[in-house]
Amino acid sequence: MTITEEATPDAGTRGPQPRRPSAFGALLLRLHFYAGVLVAPFLLVAAVTGLLYTITPQLDASLYRDQLTAASGGDGPALPLADQIAAARTAHPEGTLSAIQPGSGDGTTRVVFSQPELGEKQHTVHVDPATGRVQGTLTTWFGSTPATTWLDDLHRNLHLGAAGRFYSELAASWLWVIALGGVVLWWRRSRGKRLLVPDLSAKGVRRTRSWHAATGLWLAVGLVILSATGLTWSRYAGGNFTAVLDTFDAHQPELVTAVAAEPAGGHHGGSAAPAAPVDPAAADTVWSVARQHGMTGPVELAVPEEANAAWTVAGVDNTWPVGLDRVAVDPQTSAVVARSDFADWPVLAQLSKLGVQAHMGVLFGVVNQVLLAALALGLICVIVWGYRMWWQRRPTRDGRRAVVGTPPARGAWLGLPGWAVAVGVPLVFALGWALPLFGVPLAVFLLVDAIAGGLRARRVAPRM
Repeated sequence: MTITEEATPDAGTRGPQPRRPSAFGALLLRLHFYAGVLVAPFLLVAAVTGLLYTITPQLDASLYRDQLTAASGGDGPALPLADQIAAARTAHPEGTLSAIQPGSGDGTTRVVFSQPELGEKQHTVHVDPATGRVQGTLTTWFGSTPATTWLDDLHRNLHLGAAGRFYSELAASWLWVIALGGVVLWWRRSRGKRLLVPDLSAKGVRRTRSWHAATGLWLAVGLVILSATGLTWSRYAGGNFTAVLDTFDAHQPELVTAVAAEPAGGHHGGSAAPAAPVDPAAADTVWSVARQHGMTGPVELAVPEEANAAWTVAGVDNTWPVGLDRVAVDPQTSAVVARSDFADWPVLAQLSKLGVQAHMGVLFGVVNQVLLAALALGLICVIVWGYRMWWQRRPTRDGRRAVVGTPPARGAWLGLPGWAVAVGVPLVFALGWALPLFGVPLAVFLLVDAIAGGLRARRVAPRM
């Protein structure tokens, strides 16, 4: 990526000057410049908070070692889940049992209780599976520890709630535009020379631009992937993506958990009956049946919320190759009443799920974390170099340097061929509809630019 394509050469280093950019290049340069200057602060915040999020597995292991790691070290046979649930209930009598994650390796069993006052959060009691000793309770959010939840909220919405999600969606909506625009600008300028390696012999703004552009080129593919995966669960663009999945029936398949009602229970199509108190022994039956049907990896057993419904056993291994199969088990008959295997999901649903896990640094384990950290650090550097170029290119007026550099000249679009306008305008409108936080800011940029240009023209117009 590069914010400027034309720069004032250092004194005494004037050589062959870059050819004048075409109308397309000049327009792209102006778009890249303004997008970089105005959107980069949001990208910088997203990069910093994303960098912090990459360390959450290690942070959890350090902060919550007593809760997450079984004191027995996983040695010895595990107690029945019913006994572990009873121990958790004794330590935490409040709330409704909603899920159990049996301990694997040296990990504790997680017994999850929901309470209305917690909203989307739960209380998770950690039990040593070999001894039944309760090792602590954490307030979790869909399985995430308090620290991970806090950093996740920081990255998604800066702890500002729904309003804060505008910042992250704005950053994701423009990241791919800035990245790809910068690649095109640098390719047009370098023509294969020093594309991937900074020019260490250059001085001043040329040296800064070389670092900015070469680094951006290395990062471009990863940044585009981050942009796309981040947008899939954003507020507005994510809603449009969901509509596309609806159109093509490409959602994650729903697992039907309904089982035949008891004869005295009336017609199954009536209003749902509340679930009877959970028999902890059912967890052992359900888990045993699930393992017999291939669910041998890390799983979560979800307690049915209604009567005449099966338990759900879902794979929770989000590392490659993922284990995300699900089965519905009727504890009364020990029958699997429904099954959904990840391999049978629609391709778009698979890609969406894998993309989210990669974005969160989970899919490829530590390698994924390192790659995300490198992308975040690289993006921070590219942004800093971009602003440094803007400062280095300050013009001199009346013997004084301006505060910042001047933007590329206006009016480049007037030189575009007719076919480019005919194709480009509808394309921009389509992108603006699909990505509202790309379209609305772009419209504002154009409006402000037009007003500023009109006012400038009036100031310089000759007086009669």
